[in-house]
Amino acid sequence: MNTTDRIRLIERVRELKGLSDDDRAALLGLLGESKTYGLVWEDKPEETETRLRTELPVLKEVRSRAIVSAKADAPDHMLIEGDNLEALTALTYTHEGRIDVIYIDPPYNTGNRDFIYNDSYVDIEDSYRHSKWLSFMARRLRIARRLLSDRGVIFISIDDNEYANLRLLCDEIFSERLCLGDMIRITTRRVKGDARNINIIHDHVLTYAKSADFRLRHRTKEDYSIYDLEDEYVAERGRHLIRPLDNGSISYSTRSDYVITAPDGTPIVAGGDPEARARRIAGKANSKDWCFRWSEEKFRWGLENGFIVFRQNRSGTWRCYFKIYQFVDNKLQSTVKYDNQTSLIDECYNNQGTTEIKNILPGNNTFTYPKPLSLLRTLVGLCPDDALILDFFAGSGTTLHAVMQLNAEDGGTRRCILCTNNENGICENVTYERNRRVIEGYTRPGGETVEGLGGNSLRYYRTDFVGRRRTPQNMRRLMLLASDMLCVKENLYTERDTFAGMPTLANGFRYFSDGRKEMLIIYNEDAVYAITDALERMDVVAPVIVYVFSPGSDPWSAEFANVSDKVRLTALPAAIYNAYKRVLPPAGTISLNDNKEEGEE
Repeated sequence: MNTTDRIRLIERVRELKGLSDDDRAALLGLLGESKTYGLVWEDKPEETETRLRTELPVLKEVRSRAIVSAKADAPDHMLIEGDNLEALTALTYTHEGRIDVIYIDPPYNTGNRDFIYNDSYVDIEDSYRHSKWLSFMARRLRIARRLLSDRGVIFISIDDNEYANLRLLCDEIFSERLCLGDMIRITTRRVKGDARNINIIHDHVLTYAKSADFRLRHRTKEDYSIYDLEDEYVAERGRHLIRPLDNGSISYSTRSDYVITAPDGTPIVAGGDPEARARRIAGKANSKDWCFRWSEEKFRWGLENGFIVFRQNRSGTWRCYFKIYQFVDNKLQSTVKYDNQTSLIDECYNNQGTTEIKNILPGNNTFTYPKPLSLLRTLVGLCPDDALILDFFAGSGTTLHAVMQLNAEDGGTRRCILCTNNENGICENVTYERNRRVIEGYTRPGGETVEGLGGNSLRYYRTDFVGRRRTPQNMRRLMLLASDMLCVKENLYTERDTFAGMPTLANGFRYFSDGRKEMLIIYNEDAVYAITDALERMDVVAPVIVYVFSPGSDPWSAEFANVSDKVRLTALPAAIYNAYKRVLPPAGTISLNDNKEEGEE
């Protein structure tokens, strides 16, 4: 429709009789839309979105499935069972602006029973096949963008079936100027004939950043397995390996031919032969004679800065070694380089992922075509080693497996959140079971024992629901069910039975503390006064996080006025409502029968 025809039609709608004001406004709004470039599709309703018009999602922990490490600083990972639109909505309260890396492997919409919409597979002949997929993806990607931190990046695996549509959709949601590029992954070397005469052996990893300042980090020392030793500097310098300080194949220098004193006072010379050293010092050395790699001044510096190691063999002979660290050189300069990732990802083949999951879950017939660990290790390895990672199409759980492997190898503190539904028992029997075995250890079909990555904690959650209307019953229930979400939000899970000598649940509140951070969740208003009295008597190092039930948005500020410097107050459930309203669809109607059932519950 050209501009002139559009203006005429707008005037006719304005003059048309029999329309309500709302209907007229809706029609004029549609006619006023003028999209000159971009992706246009028929938005298709989704049953999950319909549910969110009347109910609010929350996360409820399944404590029987928790795997908690004995290590106090173990990363806490999460697995959420439920529709990912519901899980993403809940995460807008706990993690908005906090996710550093998102990786997703959504349905490719090939028409071969790989994409379910409203409980039905979308057939290749479906005339709305692409619109359904775009509606499905757009809802989730818009929330995903909210979750990304300022240093955030999203990687999306996709093949040619929806690549063009996804590129335009992401240009609209994340901004075309923030597209970092498209990495082509070679999926197989086993080429089979194709009826179109083009053998497809690739898919794509479409990549967008949250801000223009983002840079992918590519470490030059990727083979962390060779750095197998740790010392007191591991946090700043990474792991290390050692090499002999003396060498017989470098260019000889009298400046590097000195005597080192071992811990027991024994003199150490390069090559271990004092007579040979005397000959060299007398001027009878050749260019290939033994000497130390470092000058005497550099040796003293290395000794003072933790670079030197002495070792004694079985015969009692001492030898001197120097350390090579992962992330600093022997001048304490950083060796972490940031280079551009190339647009080709090779040697990350699909058959690797299939072999990996069969080794961990030999009887698995539920999940096919898992992504290989090497792909996720490559992508996650491009990002900071303290990143918070989200995969809301988690499948078999490869992302978490890769995160735990990388942490074990480079000393990183990455944490991971997985979301997946439980169709055919995937979440319970594949995603959870795979990563449970990776943490606790397992035996491969051939009998080889694989040691567990025990320095990790994994917590299991399911989505639950509360009526969306702000009735007193719904507000109270939302406050109660939000407790697990508050632990997630604050990354604080250690619950205490008493606070300031008061039993917690008996007095209408809960108290969490890990020795560094404290949190109070106050359900009963009567507890406010006892808690404020206790806080007045207490010395507090860091403000106590206080979530308190309030029918409005005031977190009892007047009652906490005398201890305002000791607390960080938040009113619930108002804070949850405020977070959700930015992503939820418009509220639907609820029958009187629904209200009655909520009140009775």
